[in-house]
Formats: sequence, structure tokens, C-alpha cells
Amino acid sequence: MKSARSDEFVDIVLADVLEVYGYDFTGYSRASLKRRIVRLYEMDKFVSFAEYRYRIRTDSNYFKRFLEEITINVTEMFRDPDFYRDLRTEILPKLGTYPFIRIWVAGCSTGEEAYSVAIILKELNLLHKSLIYATDINSAVLETASKAIISLNKLKLYTENYIDAGGTADFSDYYTASYSLGKLKDELKSKIIFSTHNLVTDNSFNEFQLILCRNVLIYFDRPLQNQVFELFDGSLEKFGYLALGTKETLDFSLVSNNYERTGAGKIWRKIQ
Repeated sequence: MKSARSDEFVDIVLADVLEVYGYDFTGYSRASLKRRIVRLYEMDKFVSFAEYRYRIRTDSNYFKRFLEEITINVTEMFRDPDFYRDLRTEILPKLGTYPFIRIWVAGCSTGEEAYSVAIILKELNLLHKSLIYATDINSAVLETASKAIISLNKLKLYTENYIDAGGTADFSDYYTASYSLGKLKDELKSKIIFSTHNLVTDNSFNEFQLILCRNVLIYFDRPLQNQVFELFDGSLEKFGYLALGTKETLDFSLVSNNYERTGAGKIWRKIQ
């Protein structure tokens, strides 16, 4: 796969994926996509671009692999602890006045963020009246998320994050350990609905008081970011909250006038 032709090849592959599977990646960061598409081509030792393209188009199982490789699935429990501390102290207590709390974790990957939110809700005595919708474009990572399994080699980091995020219990209370894996408690999972959702092509499916979409939009170009912000705007109740990643901002979007910055990190409140 010659680098001089990679742009053309990437365009063709993305057109195929849109035509055959309905996934539209054309608004994603091109440089990042190209790296991952070329990497998979080389890793799986295809002898020609035509063979690679044919496999993606005709083999749905291989397409799942393609999807896993080109979507970013880097996550951890209580990632950016300061954010979760703000969520615990500033945002969720305000939502506690609602009779029922609906939360959308968009681009949830393998579910660590959704489980982190569930733990905070439990510690605030709000989990019983909450429901977390955790969605991702990638069905394979959702399958992993639904198993509620964490690797024990990550537990030290997760425990440190939990403590830094203001955890009020012992993190070990939330899982049972067996060999090299930890299983998160069923009570947490019972309040999370995992389902596929494509931020690019799918519509709003509920009305939420809190939407978290952290470290997803950095991979989208500006027009696609605006499209997703409009989707979130249509999915968020008035006075609801939108939380983004550390390098993301709502400030220059087409819906920014509907929001005000809260004093809590990258969290905006919908005011109209």
C-alpha cells in the first residue's frame, strides 16, 4: 500500500463502508483514520489493496475487526479524577432533586466511564432512581462492556483514580476478584443499558439531564462536531448538563448560545 496513494485508498474504503454498512467516517480526522486503515492493511498482510477492499465489503466478520481497529477505544475508570470529583460535588447533587435521572454516556467504549458514573450515583444514594444509557458505534466493545469485567492489572490505577475522584468507600467493595479478572457488582450493571448508536447518522432517542461525551469529538472535524452538538442539544433537557473531554469545547459550536459554562471543568449547562 503505497503512501502516495493512501489518501485515494482511504477515500475508497470509507465510501465502501458507507455504502455497504451505513457507517459514515468521512467527517473523522483524516490523518488518524489513514494511519489506522494502513496499519490494519499491513498487520493482516494483504497483498493488494483490491483484496483488502473486497474483504471489507464482503466479509461482515472482518468488517467487525476493521471497525474495532479504526475506532479509538482508550478508556479507564475515573479517568481525569478532577472531572469525576466535580461530577460528584457540583453536578449530580443538583440532579438529585429530579424524580428520575437519565444519563447518556456517548462513545462509551468498553464501559469504564458508565460504571464510574454508576459508582458515584450509588455513593450519592441516587443510583436507585437513575438510568445510564451507554452507547457506542462498535458492537464488539459493547459486548465487552456488558460483561462488567475489569483486568486486575488495572486495579491499582483504577483504585488511585477512584480515591482522587473523592470516592467515599473502598473501591474493592465494587467488584469480586477471581484469578486475573475482577467482576463489577451486578447492582451497577443493572442500571446501565448498553446499545449501539452512531453519533454521525442516528437520531436522538431520549431526553436526558446529563450527557457525557468525553474524548470522542477530538477525532471529528468541525462540521461533524457541530452536527453531533446539535444532536446533543436536541437530546438534553433545559437546565441539563453536557460534559466533554479535556481537549474539547462547546464554545465555538453552532449551539453555544444555548449553554453557559459551569464552574466545574469541561461541563456546560443548557440554559435555553
